[in-house]
Amino acid sequence: MMKLNKPLWILIIFLALIKFLLPFILQSPLYEPHRDEFLYLAEGNHAAWGFMEVPPLLSVFAWLTNLFGGSIFWIKFWPSIFGSLTFIVVANIVLSLGGRSFALFLSFLPFIFGAFLRIHFLFQPNFIEVFFWTMLAYSLIRFVQTQQNEWLYVFGISAGLGMMSKYSVAFFILSLLTGILLTPQRKILFSNNHFWFAALIGVAVFLPNILWQFQNHLPVIHHMKQLQEYQLKYVDTPSFLVDQILMNLPCVFIWMAGLWFAAFTKYGKRFRFTALAYFIMIALLIALHGKNYYSIGAYPVLFALGAFHLEQFTSQKRRPLRYVCVAIIFLIGVPFVPALLPTGSPQKLENYYKAVGFSKTDLTKWEDLQHHPLPQDFSDMLGWEEMAKKMSAAYERLDAVEKKETVLFCDNYGQAGAVNFYGKKYGLPEAYSDNASFLYWLPNTNRIVNVLLLTDDEQEMEHPFIKDFSSAVLNDSITTPYARERGDLIITLKGANDAFNKMFREKIAKDKAQFLY
Repeated sequence: MMKLNKPLWILIIFLALIKFLLPFILQSPLYEPHRDEFLYLAEGNHAAWGFMEVPPLLSVFAWLTNLFGGSIFWIKFWPSIFGSLTFIVVANIVLSLGGRSFALFLSFLPFIFGAFLRIHFLFQPNFIEVFFWTMLAYSLIRFVQTQQNEWLYVFGISAGLGMMSKYSVAFFILSLLTGILLTPQRKILFSNNHFWFAALIGVAVFLPNILWQFQNHLPVIHHMKQLQEYQLKYVDTPSFLVDQILMNLPCVFIWMAGLWFAAFTKYGKRFRFTALAYFIMIALLIALHGKNYYSIGAYPVLFALGAFHLEQFTSQKRRPLRYVCVAIIFLIGVPFVPALLPTGSPQKLENYYKAVGFSKTDLTKWEDLQHHPLPQDFSDMLGWEEMAKKMSAAYERLDAVEKKETVLFCDNYGQAGAVNFYGKKYGLPEAYSDNASFLYWLPNTNRIVNVLLLTDDEQEMEHPFIKDFSSAVLNDSITTPYARERGDLIITLKGANDAFNKMFREKIAKDKAQFLY
């Protein structure tokens, strides 16, 4: 066991506390939850061993968030606390190597001057995934250092829980094991039965989701096909590689030093499998057209190794270089903070991006490959309460009988999630959608009479099915500037005929048949 060094642990806890609090301080209160956060919070109300988009672990924290009242604090609490925990794991790697205060501080800086600043403030599966990627690497490093079999069981449990958080953890497991296989550490796989017992434990942890996948026609495959069709096909290799630099640009030299340390130094050769795992994982993601941030979980361990190596390199005569390293990180990193978290109003951010030259970079490029005033994630945090408020205004125009016969229906999961999130405040019944996992939760309705429709199709009133209602009234639209959902329409449809009900039942039955027996 590592000897407890009280001053160093005081530093670690202090830095972890900064990591937890800083996003709460930086983000402007003008911004609401992200569209994806609404989906994941909704999953907390529908206990299951899996969902169309993700495994079930995040829904546990969603359930807790809803239990505690669903405030913005609790939504952001979990990614923030996991960010602090991930740093603590990184700090433990540094300590296990013999690192001191400078290495600890250097390993902390990427968590506030890079992509982790955003990842650890969004309630999405990435924050859990990054934690378990880091735990996987940490457990193998500690086993190599100590030869204690307990670390193999930590690896197995981390693998199982990691797979229960996001399926992309499988890429890093495969990469790490291949890296192990290509180094003298391969004896772990061939001569230690504890590794295989640990692997069985990992499979047992993940088994409920495997069974759920088969019971629901493997929705992960459908989800991956949709990603490939609408998003991943636009990913090109040069952009992917450049983004590996840009994601943590202020601290890029730290993780590169970690790669060098593990790949080429005498002291680091025991951990060469981590460098090999990184290159294997990057190759896998390139082959599969993975998004740039799919690799983000591989970097914390490299930051730990690199921070230690740079501390050793800058000892004694090179000590002044430490101030240079920190100065470079702050000089480059501080201007990037408003691109990582929405620190000001949309108008101020747009002006800032233009002033510093961010407005024509990938920072403001959306999935449609076009540049917009704000990053897509920031525009996905605007307009939601306006949406619920205007849905409520349209709903209140109905009389008591009409309300009982009205279904609230939304085109996408963000809309449905937002309407339900704010619904109690504005007196709304549950909203439904056939998008994403909301498809699972659609009730079996024999007949629909009225629909209060929230749509992102500006031509919705021109579609033929509108004529299947006795009346169709365009009530309002979303007008919040900079919101991605700006222009969404709220339409009241009354008196659905038999043709509409038949069409709707068949459509939903066909969609559900892809996933449910």
